[in-house]
Amino acid sequence: MTSGYQVAFLDWLACASAGATERAAQSMSALGRDLPARVAFAGAAGHVLDYDDTLPDGVAHISATCAPAALIVAAHRDVSLGTMLEAFAEGWEAMAAVATASHPALYDGGWHPTAVCGPIGAAVAAAELLELPAAARGHAVAFAVLRAGGTRGAFGSDGKAIQVGLAAAAGVQAALLARAGATVDRRAVQGPVGFEAVLGASVPAGVLDGSAADGARADGARAIERNWIKLHPSCLGTHAPIDAAVRAREDGYRFGDDPVEVSVHPLARQAAHLDDVENGLAAKFSIPYCVAHALVHGPPRVRDFAALDAETRERARKVTVVNDESLPEFGAVLAAAGREWTRIPCPQGAPGRPAAPSDLAAKVVDLAGERLDGVLDDLDAPAMVAVDAAGLGAAATAGRR
Repeated sequence: MTSGYQVAFLDWLACASAGATERAAQSMSALGRDLPARVAFAGAAGHVLDYDDTLPDGVAHISATCAPAALIVAAHRDVSLGTMLEAFAEGWEAMAAVATASHPALYDGGWHPTAVCGPIGAAVAAAELLELPAAARGHAVAFAVLRAGGTRGAFGSDGKAIQVGLAAAAGVQAALLARAGATVDRRAVQGPVGFEAVLGASVPAGVLDGSAADGARADGARAIERNWIKLHPSCLGTHAPIDAAVRAREDGYRFGDDPVEVSVHPLARQAAHLDDVENGLAAKFSIPYCVAHALVHGPPRVRDFAALDAETRERARKVTVVNDESLPEFGAVLAAAGREWTRIPCPQGAPGRPAAPSDLAAKVVDLAGERLDGVLDDLDAPAMVAVDAAGLGAAATAGRR
């Protein structure tokens, strides 16, 4: 793997391969089998495990909508994997630019940035593959923001993955509308009651103008360089607490009857806001549950969220979460038995502690077995190769009722 975009796409593809049979993804079969519906299915499949990559700048899963839009539209048009990845990269940087510019307003407002900004990235990727002129691309972005939505209230339920899948489909629909000649005034984005004013968001000029979308900072670093490959299949806010628990266990701490205190930044607590949970999906958003699991059994894997573990749930009641604004946004401190055991500035996989190639390879195999081995080696191969390798086409068909 030589490109950050290839790494992000492969990571998403593995998540989608494993998530395709989950309830949230399978429910998308009710939407039919047209192009946007197939995008919605792939989008839900890639996000339902909450294991896909995250950009901490905007607390958004950028690949979650850009990858399904790029892959399914590219396969529909019978273009190459290389062409698909170019469109994916355009959409990725556009969505990243909007999510970053709109942070923390969206998150603090209760919005789910992935679902809100996702239609924009999907629209840019689809517009690239549909070869729309710059003016039409601008209209595609404007139509995409008209469909923006999704709240953090859906976290811990099927609604989180479904709103992301619908966001990806909305972006593709926006590009198709623009290709058909439909237009929308930019006041829908920038007017007094437009997208920016209503949601407190911001759409950089280059994205709205349909020119080359770029999430680069003033120092020239592109957003993909700050991407986070998740190494735990749970909410971003649980990762440092999990790593802190693992390290405390390695250092000799044994979880008994004494209470455990985990300190996190308020932003992480906003994301992982559930405590005593009733199902495995909600457990992904519970710091107490994830910490208890890590202390007793080790870091949770995908299968560990299939259902609640009774012992872990009971132990989780001894874990208290404390907000500490002095900590890094995704850092954590674990204290127990009258002492501080571990302090984690950021978890493995974050930009400050990037995932090693071996970490990604192990994750892909864990999610998809050998199905994706070499899937991106030949970028001249048709994009449909990746759809078939991940089983997305077969899973979507099998889910029809």
